[in-house]
Amino acid sequence: MLTFHSERTKLRRARTELDGGQLVTPYECPERVDLVLKRVLESGLGEVRAPAEHGLAPVLAIHDADYVAFLESCWAEWVAAGRAGEAIAWIWPTRTMPGRVIPDHIDGRLGHYALGADTSICEGTFEAAMASKDVALSAVDHVLASGEPAFGLCRPPGHHAATDQFGGYCFFNNAAIAAQRALEAGRSRVAVLDIDFHHGNGTQQIFYDRDDVLFLSIHGDPRHCFPHFLGHADETGEGAGEGFTVNYPLAPGTGYAAWAEALEASKARILAAGCELLVVSLGVDAFEHDPISAFKLSSDDFTDVGRRLGRLGLPTVFLLEGGYAVEEIGINAVNVLSGFERP
Repeated sequence: MLTFHSERTKLRRARTELDGGQLVTPYECPERVDLVLKRVLESGLGEVRAPAEHGLAPVLAIHDADYVAFLESCWAEWVAAGRAGEAIAWIWPTRTMPGRVIPDHIDGRLGHYALGADTSICEGTFEAAMASKDVALSAVDHVLASGEPAFGLCRPPGHHAATDQFGGYCFFNNAAIAAQRALEAGRSRVAVLDIDFHHGNGTQQIFYDRDDVLFLSIHGDPRHCFPHFLGHADETGEGAGEGFTVNYPLAPGTGYAAWAEALEASKARILAAGCELLVVSLGVDAFEHDPISAFKLSSDDFTDVGRRLGRLGLPTVFLLEGGYAVEEIGINAVNVLSGFERP
């Protein structure tokens, strides 16, 4: 299986994350890329290629132009305002203060575009996000051209990024950008299966009223788990998209047997919908020792996940999302990919 990777995805090196009332070093860090790449090479998974550059057009097919411009200029504006730390939102539109007008001040604009205070913007953020979507696009282009599976070593991840909102370490929605690319290449319907522990709120929002993308997510119940305000089972799409969003919220502590039942149900929905290509948002933070998640999958379980996905028989692109267990992220991600190649 080909892996697409760019060293430019490591240009973002944030120093601050709000976690449990403290500013800590972010769990999402450039070293995650190194750990996965090391395991890809050690396992003999296949060739590693640099991505082609695809510019902004594929991003603008998914994301709001003003939002993209904000991400591009945010760090420079923050520095020009004389701020010493990283750009972190601290005020938001709320239920009682809906924010009808986007503020001019950088603090107000951060709040308008930020999902939460967990994710800072630092030097290199925009450049890394651009490289990450190039990785995703090159991976899906390979799948479209060859029918063979591919892995995009995306970083930053993408599934929390909505049309005009960043958060959860995500800025551009790599899976949505890849799915849109497949549709523009002539596929009539694409499935995006999100197996990250955290709900892919951004991907859901982007495709919620569309029937050309089937979005399915297996994740921690939002009553207990980030991002808390989306991902319930009764969220099924609207308008033309009714029935094309499928959520499987599972309780903290869920083990592989119950998790695999949701995976099999997802596969049945994908086949019934006649999807012609599968994008897997490959979060491996369902791992039992992940520091910011609460499922109980083992490393061997991830190999079986790959086998089960391989049995779908669909052209498939895997794009890295979460996974924060320091040593095991590479093992678990590559176990999925290796299992897929040997169903």
